[in-house]
Amino acid sequence: MRYTVLTPNLKGLEDAIAAGAKEVAVFGAASETFSQKNINCSITESLERFRPIVQAARDADIKVRGYVSCVLGCPYQGEIAPLAVAEIAHALLDMGCYEISLGDTIGSGTPEKTKAMLEAVARRVPLKKLAGHYHDTWGMAIANIYASLQMGINAFDSSVAGLGGCPYAPGAAGNVATEDVVWLLNGLGIDSGLDLESLIDTAIWITDQLGREPASRVARAVIAKRAAAQI
Repeated sequence: MRYTVLTPNLKGLEDAIAAGAKEVAVFGAASETFSQKNINCSITESLERFRPIVQAARDADIKVRGYVSCVLGCPYQGEIAPLAVAEIAHALLDMGCYEISLGDTIGSGTPEKTKAMLEAVARRVPLKKLAGHYHDTWGMAIANIYASLQMGINAFDSSVAGLGGCPYAPGAAGNVATEDVVWLLNGLGIDSGLDLESLIDTAIWITDQLGREPASRVARAVIAKRAAAQI
């Protein structure tokens, strides 16, 4: 188990180190407007801000993961050019991030757009250094993960029950549900090391605590199946 701490500045890194973190993350955006909304600076300024953070973390023997938001669309600017994503991903790799997570923050991506974006990024960053981070606003997250798998990506961010969202992306759903991802992987014969039944039980528990239904289609299907079995 590894807990990654978001560190937008050196003070955040200092707090992470004091708390015993072994991995931290810096998070930029492929959209100028989103960058301003999210971390209050331009893309160029964000990259300059990240350099001393990444260097200080590596000096302290702490791994650094990079995130790029809005890789398939921005709530303020609309379409994002794949080359813009590639430039930022390469900059994060170059400064020392061991992996770059590419985030469809508003969940507007589709499989072919995902492939086009990954093709552009892969010209600057090795595929083994990339991860997918797809929100499920329009129900395309699983399809985008399948497209990414076909491209050679083998790391994906997900959230139990599909919880999450972003305050600077109005209307955006949470990250793809972990249960849905594991169902897909199981169907493809890929062992994720995760137990699907335990994930579903966890999704039911946490959403019950929050007073909401799971966003996961797999969890909802299992809930319905269990209810039918009790009739």
